[in-house]
Amino acid sequence: MSAGILLTGVLAARGERIPAPRSWGNLALIGLLLVCIGNGGVILAEQWVPSGVSAVTVASMPFWMLGVEALRGDRDPLSTRLVAGLLVGFAGILLLVWPDVAGGSGGHQFLIGIVALQVACVGWAIGSTLSRRHAPDESVLMAAALQMLFGGVFMMIAGTLDGEWRRLAFNARTIAAESYLTIFGSIVGYSAYTYALKYLPTATVSLYAYANPVIAVVLGAALLGEPFGVRVVGSTVMVLAGSALVQRGGHGERQPRRHEVTENRKY
Repeated sequence: MSAGILLTGVLAARGERIPAPRSWGNLALIGLLLVCIGNGGVILAEQWVPSGVSAVTVASMPFWMLGVEALRGDRDPLSTRLVAGLLVGFAGILLLVWPDVAGGSGGHQFLIGIVALQVACVGWAIGSTLSRRHAPDESVLMAAALQMLFGGVFMMIAGTLDGEWRRLAFNARTIAAESYLTIFGSIVGYSAYTYALKYLPTATVSLYAYANPVIAVVLGAALLGEPFGVRVVGSTVMVLAGSALVQRGGHGERQPRRHEVTENRKY
C-alpha cells in the first residue's frame, strides 16, 4: 500500500490525472486479484514451502495466463504442442512436490502452501487479463499505483483479521527489506509489469515466470541452505521445457474485431 501511496503522490504532483471514480471498481478488483490473492498467496505459502519449491510451482503462471486468455476467446484454439507443454510443466510440478506430500514429510501445512500457490497463480492470471482490458487509457502508471493502493488495503484487512498487528515489529533488516520491496519490487517491478501487459502479448509477458525458478532455487540453496538435488533440477527443467512448449505452441493473440480497431483509432 505504501508503494501505491508514494507512486500516486508523485504522479499527481507531476500533473497526472487520477482516473474517474467509475473505474475504481475495476482497479480495486485488479488490485485484489494481483496484490492480495496473487502476491498474498505466495507470501502465505512461503511460511511452509521452501522458496525454490514456491518458485517452480509459480512457474505454472504462463499456463494459467494462457488458459484464462483461451477461455475468454482471446487466443486461437489450443494446439497439440501447447497442450503437451501444459502436461510436461505440471508433471514437473508433480515430480517436485510428490515425495513431500506422499511421504508425509511435508505435512498438512506444506499441502496447504501448495494449494495457496496455485490459487495465487489463478488470481494473478485473471487479474493480468483484466488489467489488459480495463486499466484506464490515460495513464498506465496511475492505474498501477491505484491497483497497488487498493490491493494494499485488501492485504491490510486480511492481516487485521488474522491478528497480525500484535506481531508487527521493525528493525534494520525489516526496514531495509520493506524499502527494497516498496521501491524495486512494487514501484519499479509492478509498474513495469502493468505497462508490459498493456503493450505486449500475454504469452510474451508471462515469460517473466520462466527465469524466477532457476534464480530462486540457486539463491535458496546458496543463502538459506535449502535442498538442491537431482529431483529439484529435473523438476525445474521439466517446468521450463513445458513453458517453452506452451510459448511455441500458441498462435498468438486473437486479431481484434472491427469495432475494437475502430475504438482504438479514436485514441
